[in-house]
Amino acid sequence: MGRVGAAGDNAAMESFFALLQKNVLNRRTWATREQLRLAIVTWIERTYHRRRRQERLGRLTPIEFETIYTTTPQTATAA
Repeated sequence: MGRVGAAGDNAAMESFFALLQKNVLNRRTWATREQLRLAIVTWIERTYHRRRRQERLGRLTPIEFETIYTTTPQTATAA
């Protein structure tokens, strides 16, 4: 890892781009770049970030992690 041409360096990004191509790019043709940009951002925010589990977050999705570990103002003032 870390050297030019190391096989594992791009594995995570290649996986991400394969999912992006399958779920967004190959679904239809786009009339403008702005429509495509919006579709990509929407897919990342609504689907990818809500479903992908991260090892650093204890195998939780980012949404689950935020829900569990975000302190609400009512909880903070009650303590």
